[in-house]
Formats: sequence, structure tokens, C-alpha cells
Amino acid sequence: MIRVFFLFIMLTSASWADWPHENISQAVFAQSVVDRQPVEIMTEADDSLGKIYFYTNIRNLTGDRITHRWTYKDKVKATISFKIKGDRWRVWSSKNIWHTWTGLWTVEVVDQNDKILLVKTINVEKNAL
Repeated sequence: MIRVFFLFIMLTSASWADWPHENISQAVFAQSVVDRQPVEIMTEADDSLGKIYFYTNIRNLTGDRITHRWTYKDKVKATISFKIKGDRWRVWSSKNIWHTWTGLWTVEVVDQNDKILLVKTINVEKNAL
């Protein structure tokens, strides 16, 4: 019985280790979101994309509020807040990207106390065509 318990602890710890944050099991940029799932996850983009989504899968923060804070060239371009209504709550925000807004974009996932839980960046490059 003790072996089974330790195996459970090891497997649980290993899966949490893959999470980007203890309360965020997934945080990605995507071309869209369909049926509450990110579609075509991206690590870089070009200026022809037009719109980009940021998706987070939040865990164990029921009742809290989290915010996606989009920043470009040290200026906050958007803040989108979400009320977390369950132990697993999937949220996403989007930003229209003008063709002249190339370079690094940052999204901070911020809790209700203004503590940054996670930071993700994506580089939007000039389209070669």
C-alpha cells in the first residue's frame, strides 16, 4: 500500500512539473480557439496573421479573478479580466495585430492581487512576401 501511495505522489508531482505554473496547466498563443481548445498553437507569428489568441487553463483558483495583460514596446495594449468559476477554468483573450506592430508581444497572467503568475512572449515578424 505504501508503494502505491509513493507511486501516486511521484506521478502527480511529475505531471505538475510540466505545468508552467502551479495553477496554470497550459498557457499558449494560438491562431484561434474552438470548443474551448487552442487551435494551431504558435511560438512565433508574422504580421499577416491579423489576430492572435492567448489561452490559459487555470486550476484551483475558483472565485479568484485573473487578468491577461497584453504589452507591446513597454505599453499595455489590452487588459482582459476573467472571474474563475470552477476548479478547472479555460479562458482566452485575443488581440488584433496591425501589420506595423512587429516585434515582441508579452502577455502576463496576473492574479487579483496584481501578482504576476506567468509571462509568455511571442515574436511577430514582418511577412517576407
